[in-house]
Amino acid sequence: METNVWIDDKQIKATDFKSEHVRNSDAEHDATKISFSFKVSSEEYHDVAVLLYKNDFRVRVPDLDLEFPATISNYATDRTDLYKEGQVADYYLELIEKRN
Repeated sequence: METNVWIDDKQIKATDFKSEHVRNSDAEHDATKISFSFKVSSEEYHDVAVLLYKNDFRVRVPDLDLEFPATISNYATDRTDLYKEGQVADYYLELIEKRN
């Protein structure tokens, strides 16, 4: 099942979506943490890389009525050759709520 996750203005078709509340070491309160997988093609790679490099996001998950500022707490990919045409990588991303 896919879950639509918006990172800023970029819509991501997420799979294996999970949402939880965790103790954030930088805050006195629990923080929302989401994790999910998604596919990135070589054609999308540059835009996704630029977005993730920013590491300061507005995250929205409309189906769950979630919206919060976030940063990356964990990230992984199974490919490093997305600069080659026609490649598709599996990305895994964990985003944690950032307290202002």
